[in-house]
Amino acid sequence: MANVLPLHVFSSSQAQRTSSKPLKLTKRTNKSNTSFSTAKKGLLSPSHKVQKLNLEVSPHRAVSAVRLMRIELGGAFADLLNEKGKGSGDNEMGYVERTLGFRTRDLDDRDLRLVTDIVGGTIRWRRYLDHLIGSLCHDKSVFSSMEPLLLQILRIGFYEIVKLNMPPYAVVDENVKLAKVALRPGAGNMVNGILRKLVLVKENNSLPLPKLEGDDRAQARALATLYSHPVWMVRRWTKYLGQEEAIRLMMWNNSDPSFSLRANSGKGITRDDLAMQLNSLKVPHEVSLHLDDFVRVKIGLQNVIRAGLLKEGLCSVQDESAGLVVSVVDPQPGDDIIDCCAAPGGKTLYMASRLSGKGKVHAIDINKGRLRILRETANVQKVNGVVATIHADLCTFSENSLLKSGKVLLDAPCSGLGVLSKRADLRWNRSLEDLEQLKNLQDELLDAASTLVSLGGVLIYSTCSIDPEENEDRVDAFLGRHPEFRIDPVDRYVPSDFVTKQGFYLSNPVKHSLDGAFAARLVRAL
Repeated sequence: MANVLPLHVFSSSQAQRTSSKPLKLTKRTNKSNTSFSTAKKGLLSPSHKVQKLNLEVSPHRAVSAVRLMRIELGGAFADLLNEKGKGSGDNEMGYVERTLGFRTRDLDDRDLRLVTDIVGGTIRWRRYLDHLIGSLCHDKSVFSSMEPLLLQILRIGFYEIVKLNMPPYAVVDENVKLAKVALRPGAGNMVNGILRKLVLVKENNSLPLPKLEGDDRAQARALATLYSHPVWMVRRWTKYLGQEEAIRLMMWNNSDPSFSLRANSGKGITRDDLAMQLNSLKVPHEVSLHLDDFVRVKIGLQNVIRAGLLKEGLCSVQDESAGLVVSVVDPQPGDDIIDCCAAPGGKTLYMASRLSGKGKVHAIDINKGRLRILRETANVQKVNGVVATIHADLCTFSENSLLKSGKVLLDAPCSGLGVLSKRADLRWNRSLEDLEQLKNLQDELLDAASTLVSLGGVLIYSTCSIDPEENEDRVDAFLGRHPEFRIDPVDRYVPSDFVTKQGFYLSNPVKHSLDGAFAARLVRAL
């Protein structure tokens, strides 16, 4: 989906380093997330020698603990699939060796699935888990000063017991072993004591959870803990959606994500062809109700990756909500389209596949490396003949270029609040201040993109956010600055269920069971 980078003071040239969808902002850590130096001495040291094979420690727990630490330090994704298959068992065990100084038995397919489930779930439920851990520590200072690896081991154990309902004493035993081997015997004793307290209160149905009572602020804090989201998000969604709908949205964000695959018509692959491939791999799937080239898969995506379907360009991982944005653009053979923030290129490539070899998609991005990857993927998917990459800053390019188009897509950098189900860690890397900076950036990019639209042409503004201040409000502000543009309702391009009262496209995660996304068509007067 989207690549990421820190954001401090954001200029237009910085904007396209991630192009769009969603933008990762400055890493924030809580006081329990201290540096690796507070954990086992020599952690992640290049000179640290690999120790003996340990067959007693659970491999998926060792990998999960190390991966969780890497994620909190910004060195890994929450989902192995985000590395397009590179997160193999060997690679993951390599990190365990370099971090903990020992190796467990190799990961099998079941272990890999457990790593994905435990890592994603532990991150989603982090606030909830930390509340329980802190409540069951004999002293709050113990939790606040807890070393990173020990905290991750406890989070894993709490998640397995409370959310996965694994056999509790097996969970206790396995996590105690990991703490003793990876840290020291005293750490194992602490894990044993705290996890046993958890088992007892869970069996007595007396988990120490906050009650939903008091004023709006108190209720927001309680909901933030109960459904494991930042308080500012809870308050914002309660304001815009109401409490019941906000709860449903948080439940969706905490659910296991499903993925969509797009058959690559540019290579002559139909959805039926892709379905046959999935059947041969025994990957359960459903056809999209909204797009002819898409299928949904809930499990088995690792099998698709290992079989080489993505590498060979037969299909791409792309959410239907993003595909519907392309429907709003409405690419037709012979069209000349500008994609202003193109990398990593999912929408670029889908638009290119719909040109049937006639026309051009001009893909602009400031990140040369990501444009190179886009070109390589276009070659694999056999749409390179209709894709032209332009390495440039959008604002500078728009001031100096003579290029104009009847269709201009600005898939803008955004908060990514519509993709929190897939991006488990994203909720913890956002702040209310980030949104203010992003709104200014979105306005700047909209102004720049508008200059590339020919008379009578259309500007399509899209995000993967569900926040009205990034969506409808940005369009309203743009139209106030640019009276030469007007709204063109999207009801001719997407199913009516996705059309708002103002004529915009909006994918609602709870209502549509898709990622959240937004798009507006803005026509320039002749």
